[in-house]
Amino acid sequence: MKLSRKQVQSKTHAIPELRFEDQKLTSFAGLFIFQLLFQRLDLKDRLRNCFRHLRSSRAYDLAMVVLGLIVHLLIGFRQLRDVRFYGDDPMVLRVLGLTRLPDVATVSRRLASADSDSVTSLRQLIRQMVLQALTALGLRRLTLDFDGSVIGTGRSAEGTAVGFNRKKKGQRSYYPLFCTIAQTGQVFDVFHRPGNVHDSKGAQEFILACINAVRAVLPGIQIEVRMDGAFFSDALVSLLSDLGVDFTISVPFERFVELKKKIESRRFWWHLNKDLSYFEFPWKPKKWNRRYRFLVVRTRSVIRDKGPIQLDLFVPHVYGFEFKVIVTNKKIRAREVIRFHNGRGAQEGVFAELKSQGQLDYVPTKTLAGNQIFLLSAVLAHNLNRDLQMTTREPSRETTPQRSPLWRFERLETLRLKLINRAGRLIQPQGRLTLSMSTNSAVQEELLHYRAKLEGAA
Repeated sequence: MKLSRKQVQSKTHAIPELRFEDQKLTSFAGLFIFQLLFQRLDLKDRLRNCFRHLRSSRAYDLAMVVLGLIVHLLIGFRQLRDVRFYGDDPMVLRVLGLTRLPDVATVSRRLASADSDSVTSLRQLIRQMVLQALTALGLRRLTLDFDGSVIGTGRSAEGTAVGFNRKKKGQRSYYPLFCTIAQTGQVFDVFHRPGNVHDSKGAQEFILACINAVRAVLPGIQIEVRMDGAFFSDALVSLLSDLGVDFTISVPFERFVELKKKIESRRFWWHLNKDLSYFEFPWKPKKWNRRYRFLVVRTRSVIRDKGPIQLDLFVPHVYGFEFKVIVTNKKIRAREVIRFHNGRGAQEGVFAELKSQGQLDYVPTKTLAGNQIFLLSAVLAHNLNRDLQMTTREPSRETTPQRSPLWRFERLETLRLKLINRAGRLIQPQGRLTLSMSTNSAVQEELLHYRAKLEGAA
């Protein structure tokens, strides 16, 4: 329908005066859907069970602080002191079940009161919630990705250390090891470590614990594991083989002279496409007990000139090859093995979302346990966003060779812009509590859809 300029444009209006009044107005009306999700998952009681051993009789216990941190991160805030910007928001108070939010000092003290048992219990809760969602999916295969991610800080927090950091040399940091689920993009578990350890430090015990936790709940499922070259070792490869776990692990082939010679002397390569080629062979490195399947992948790429760039009309590209070696026990075709292993790059997307939108890279306190609790709260907020979409949407993909997530998930930032950060008013017409929002058909359709699905799944 064509509209005239007069129908569309209006005269410029004066800048309004500001007036602040105590009203039941909320900036986060979309938290309504997370309130339903929390009730469905019984999240408040499960958090209380995590910290029951602390026996706090104070107004704000650690369970309430953790739930507050989850909401704090869901609505898009980072630092603890940012709570002052929404401390009187009625929807936030209603979701938390409070009449008044704790101040920054109270939150800091509660985080400082956490102990190692609190961290262990919260990790167990995260695993339980992820496994609960996986049980409902009925998958035949489950893919676990393992990798570490640096969390730097400018303060001298307990448990931090100066480690290798290409961008910020000399910065103190943590270097936790993550286990993520490829099919759902959720974090299954986190093993916290100081920043000066190697990737493989404590990795074998952590990997074994994750595999055993999955098999205890899903005994018939086939587990697949993907890792980079930092985890490559005879002990880990043998352990995974003995457990019957399918794996692909990158090989730091620069350490093996014999392997380098095989690559340099190779004349015939099988081509996957114009840029990708490979060959494979069975091989047993020295001092290893068994022979395994090794794949050498060669990728044609542009060689970047590290010298000064000449501003000319034409700069010719020089092409060369990048090499990658993969060890695996999978029996499928080499093409599928390479695609499967390359799919682990999706884990970097999970880390990016956790840090940019879940504030995973923020270190709020000086105590180790308090920082661990905050990190696990960020993980819970991320997983709850995924759980919300998995509960209310049907899978949009079949299983792919790369093991891409079965849903096309909306990022937390997108969900905030569309639904969470919406103005609303809490009113009580005829004594019935009602959340009133401005008319918007798209928002109305989304919120009613979420409510119907969550109430139906309860």
